[in-house]
Amino acid sequence: MDYKEISKKTVGYLYQAHSSIRNSEIDNKLIALAELRISQLNGCSFCCSFHANELREMGMELSLIDKIPGYKHSVSFDRKQILVLRWGDAVTGLSEDMEFLLEELKQEFSEKEIVELTSSISLMNALNRLRISLGDRF
Repeated sequence: MDYKEISKKTVGYLYQAHSSIRNSEIDNKLIALAELRISQLNGCSFCCSFHANELREMGMELSLIDKIPGYKHSVSFDRKQILVLRWGDAVTGLSEDMEFLLEELKQEFSEKEIVELTSSISLMNALNRLRISLGDRF
């Protein structure tokens, strides 16, 4: 189903929000990292491929991209990347330790960056669900 065409206005607002996040002060590599992780958690094959390619184009090494599913057992990620991945997991799963993680995020990110990151994670969850339920399966 071509949901983007069928509901141009509503879905368009979602993509406008995505564009706004990508034009905010937070590093786009971190946003793309979060988007890939959320897509992995949700099992959206289209989005996984899209965001992995995007990260490669941004200069992230393929070996690091390959380690994202096992990031908890890796020393390859820097502190900000780990926090982004942990926050993505927590927000997507509505984890009970979100309050603790939020305090950790505040040590590395501004409040605006945290809002933009959390908005990105929430939006990617919505976009994954649209793609999986109504989009073409690749």
